[in-house]
Amino acid sequence: MTEQKELSIEDIAAFCKRKGFVFKSSEIYGGFAGFWDFGPLGVELFNNIKQDWWKFFVHEKENMVGIEASVISHPKTWRASGHLTSFADIGVLCKKCKKATKIDKSEEGKVKCECGGDFIKQGEFNLLFKTSVGALNPVEAYLRGETAQGMFLDFKQVAETSRMKLPFGIAQVGRCFRNEIAPRDFLFRSREFTIAEFEFFIHPEEKKCDLLDKGHLDLKLRLLDAETQMKGKETLREITIGKMLKEKRLEEWHAYWLAEQLLWFKKLGLLEGIKVREHVKTELSHYSSATFDMDYEYPFGSKEVAGNANRGQYDLNQHVKESKEKLEIFDEATKKKVIPKVIEPTFGMERVFLALLCKAYSYDKKRENIVLKLPAWLAPIKAAVFPLVNDEKMLKMAREIFIDLKKEFNIVYDAGGSVGRRYSRQDEIGTPYCITVDSDSLKKKDITIRDRDSTAQIRVKVSELKEVLKKLVSGEIKFEKAGKKIVTRVK
Repeated sequence: MTEQKELSIEDIAAFCKRKGFVFKSSEIYGGFAGFWDFGPLGVELFNNIKQDWWKFFVHEKENMVGIEASVISHPKTWRASGHLTSFADIGVLCKKCKKATKIDKSEEGKVKCECGGDFIKQGEFNLLFKTSVGALNPVEAYLRGETAQGMFLDFKQVAETSRMKLPFGIAQVGRCFRNEIAPRDFLFRSREFTIAEFEFFIHPEEKKCDLLDKGHLDLKLRLLDAETQMKGKETLREITIGKMLKEKRLEEWHAYWLAEQLLWFKKLGLLEGIKVREHVKTELSHYSSATFDMDYEYPFGSKEVAGNANRGQYDLNQHVKESKEKLEIFDEATKKKVIPKVIEPTFGMERVFLALLCKAYSYDKKRENIVLKLPAWLAPIKAAVFPLVNDEKMLKMAREIFIDLKKEFNIVYDAGGSVGRRYSRQDEIGTPYCITVDSDSLKKKDITIRDRDSTAQIRVKVSELKEVLKKLVSGEIKFEKAGKKIVTRVK
């Protein structure tokens, strides 16, 4: 029997530290608020998430390319984008509990502290981190607060060198920095973080999306629409992407990419915890015709994990004005030079990481330990290889299997303690499969594979093991179909 504990963000943070997923940065000096280090298991999981995102949104799409822009760009970049004048939060102090935090400009005078106290405004603070470039004649510059601007700055060069025609997208996954007034909730709101996003460029007069199919249109989601919010309510309604289009909440290309974002969350097993919140008119950026947040139900509340905005032609036009460079490209279909409009899907990758951990974390009463039920293809370690007992021949065979599999998979070898304890160790860190060499293995040249979630076991020939493991990890084959089922005493 598996029982989902009532988790807190503190529970997750403690688990991540204990198992080597995430540590406080500079902890020997007491830590540094808003900064975190990924440990050995965390970096593997985080890299797997980023690689899966890249595969889904870049490699599997015909009209998408990627870049990696510098963290520091010309200071004029941020003047053109508006970050120097409007990228700010309001710092507030609670009269009652004296807690310091931040609020958005739209919340000023409308919200209270969670203790019920009124806020006292402390001022507005720009979130960009300043730095200086050059030793002798330093120039004031900024660490990027978002990855988006790099795609706009390189837009024309990418279009020309990659021979991309409208519509097409430029993707990037990279580190960003925001000098948050009150970093909190573990990885959720920090001062250094990773954004995965892309700018999808479309002819400004284009209304139809030829990639939008029945699968997208029939996709169901839970929507908190603008009208409901304006009434002061938070009632969700089930709706399809097609119905949102009929209600004129967004354009076709916007609908297509919103659906694709939700399909990626579905692949990760997170869709059931996602709600889509439509921005009300008063919070829309002046350049956006429609923006949607995707909020995930974390243990500490429903919070934004991704977003999708129709940015129009604003950013490219701003850089044209500031740089005096022409950023139009020639559109083959209309035989005209145009400044494209832009759809921008964005993901906070640490927030995706955190959502996956919260969803995967479960306490199994029968096993009396935590089982981290991560999707196999994302798991930090794909399999563990054990000799059943400390027998020289078993040790030799297990090591040979380990060395062979290590060439293709991130796996571990463990010969310490009882086999049951070794299973538990792997369950707690999300390893989907444990491979055991026993006395029968020496005679029959086969091994047992144990499934993390069900504890079921099968026997597989050593000669077939690599191919079977590959299919299990990728999801090409179900566990019960991968070998001969056996019954064992140790689960």
